Amino acid sequence: MNARAGQPAQTSDLVDVHALLAAYYERVPDVSIAEQKVVFGTSGHRGSSLDSAFNETHIAAITQAIVEYRAGKGITGPLFIGGDTHALSRPAETTALEVLIANGVEALVDEFGDFVPTPAISHAIIRYNASIAPGEPQADGIVVTPSHNPPRDGGFKYNPPHGGPADSDATNWIANRANEIIAEGSHAVKRAEPSGVGTYDFRGNYVNDLENIIDVEAIKKAGVHIGADPLGGASVHYWSAIAERYGLDLTVVNPGVDPQWGFMTLDWDGKIRMDPSSASVMASVLVHKDDYDVVTGNDADADRHGIVTSDGGLMNPNHYLAVAIQYLYSHRPQWSADAAIGKTLVSSSMIDLVAESIGRRLWEVPVGFKWFVPGLVDGSVAFGGEESAGASFLRKDGTVWTTDKDGILLALLASEIIAVTGKSPSQLYAELTAKFGSPVYERVDAAASKAQKAALGTLTGSSITATTLAGEPILAKLSEAPGNGAAVGGVKVVTEHAWFAARPSGTEDVYKIYAESFLGPEHLVQVQHEAKAIVDAALGG
Repeated sequence: MNARAGQPAQTSDLVDVHALLAAYYERVPDVSIAEQKVVFGTSGHRGSSLDSAFNETHIAAITQAIVEYRAGKGITGPLFIGGDTHALSRPAETTALEVLIANGVEALVDEFGDFVPTPAISHAIIRYNASIAPGEPQADGIVVTPSHNPPRDGGFKYNPPHGGPADSDATNWIANRANEIIAEGSHAVKRAEPSGVGTYDFRGNYVNDLENIIDVEAIKKAGVHIGADPLGGASVHYWSAIAERYGLDLTVVNPGVDPQWGFMTLDWDGKIRMDPSSASVMASVLVHKDDYDVVTGNDADADRHGIVTSDGGLMNPNHYLAVAIQYLYSHRPQWSADAAIGKTLVSSSMIDLVAESIGRRLWEVPVGFKWFVPGLVDGSVAFGGEESAGASFLRKDGTVWTTDKDGILLALLASEIIAVTGKSPSQLYAELTAKFGSPVYERVDAAASKAQKAALGTLTGSSITATTLAGEPILAKLSEAPGNGAAVGGVKVVTEHAWFAARPSGTEDVYKIYAESFLGPEHLVQVQHEAKAIVDAALGG
């Protein structure tokens, strides 16, 4: 933990926006260097122009590759595009529009020139495709955002017609084609002045539709006193529009937008990062916890949520997901009785216990929201959530809302829970722990070489030779997710009262150890210690 974690940013912490933007246009990447190639992770291509990892050349090539991909898949409808408040988002969006227009793609940007949250683009794609007749050209989209990453970063991701994150087959093809285009001197890229671009009211359509998924009337009637902090992100004007549209007692705590994020408090490692699940990041929000019934935070593209209550402070994302699941499956009578609960396999086992207690099927998948998309589309999964404070769920009538994470939605749900139950989400979580026990959960990183990371990603359960973990017999060694049989990209080891999962980082020379114990903090430390030894042994370390 950095000594300044949770403290206000200083001038020396701030990125030079002029240099950042200059580098975007001036630096030309060399894709023979791994760090400068186009690489799509779980949330698109990310990097900084200062590292020659997110530059005009990258974005032009990626967009051209997307044009070719969608043509190959017969996707000929409009493409919705929008970006967040990162300094690199607007120039990257402009570059993309130049390529889209030159290739004859009908691109739709925000009607008011506003920032566009990730869930608003997913909502727009789904809404459009639901309105057309079978066989008519479908829409897709591009979201320009590095999510919660530091101000120096840019990000670019593609959402196909289902509205959610593109799967690996699509992103691998796009990345490989983009790198090929760059390596050949970008001669394949078509560009033109982005004139005649169409528009779409992302904010109005999203906000007006919220009454079909959230009980906003109950929130208004109960007079829930809400504070919403966009953390300088794309949700800033959405929260004020929600307050006005539904007559809620809602205050936008910090309406400021600053590409340097100079008003932020530093994250655990001393960096400016807009992660609403981090207590260090949310330090400036926590000072308001006694001023409202609930205070919420969102990251830069509003696909993540942070929930602060006066009695519990900042909730652990796993705790809130468990409460949200129990509440929703008890208060959405039109949802199918067969609709499952979707969770990633590194989310808390408290969710498993909640699912069992309410008689719902649990659908456990690898890390990545893309796995929830098919279930949300057909209604077989009513809620999909990740341990990293990202989730979405179905409308009241059991139909799809978004197929990407929606931090605005989950933040607003906390107010509905308070209005309907008369209890805060943290109080409801305390009731769950009184019933099931109180788990302790933490993620830590361990050093690993690139070779070790590659080996970890292909480990199987049989590679684990240990028979016990922290004094308990090992019950399961998983390298495939129970819900869909997809590869975990690592391993998960389970005992009666604890578990750990190990996965390689996509950006750093470390692997991530997620662990949880229902036997207390000391037992968790033992689990973590033995987990590292078990994984190192399997890797031949």
